[in-house]
Amino acid sequence: MIGDSITDCDRVRPFGEGKGDALGNGYVSHINALLESTYPELDVRTINMGISADTTRELRMRWQTDVIDLQPDWVSIMIGINDILRHYNRVHIKECHVSLEEYEQTLEALVVEAKASGVQEVFLMTPFFIESSSDDTLRGMTLQYGAAVKRISERQSTRFIDVQSAFDRHLKHHYSLELAADRVHPTQTGHMIIAREWLKAVGYEWL
Repeated sequence: MIGDSITDCDRVRPFGEGKGDALGNGYVSHINALLESTYPELDVRTINMGISADTTRELRMRWQTDVIDLQPDWVSIMIGINDILRHYNRVHIKECHVSLEEYEQTLEALVVEAKASGVQEVFLMTPFFIESSSDDTLRGMTLQYGAAVKRISERQSTRFIDVQSAFDRHLKHHYSLELAADRVHPTQTGHMIIAREWLKAVGYEWL
């Protein structure tokens, strides 16, 4: 499982796997715990390769070492919120802005490389912004980047996980700050929302 800080969640280096909090304290750990507790016979091995502050550009630079070289059966990718935020938190440093076009091209190239290397299943998760107002600029841009993820998923026949929609369902009942003080980094409830949506995509069932 690879991505930015939402995936990273203080996982161990260089490889996020092992005992204790090796997988970090977010959705990756939740998914692993539920899979191991429900399906012990599958002997699932989960590796967290998230790195805080990454955009698709950084992901591109480490794709060989952090994904291809590890020869995974499945790869799960959630990346994009930093690609979006750079347009607003580094307004004048335009060379670090990742356009929608670049985002889509880079992410699709990574998916193609993963599949060509022998990866059996690719999971594409949309970036999200925990805000219910449809007038919010960041939310609108996040929806555009999420739509790009869906297009890639359809073209490349990957599993698609609409994390934004999962949060939107929750926001019909609760204010955004209950899930993330900065509307980006979720609480444990928020991470469980992500984990549930991922598990639904693989047909997880309580046994």
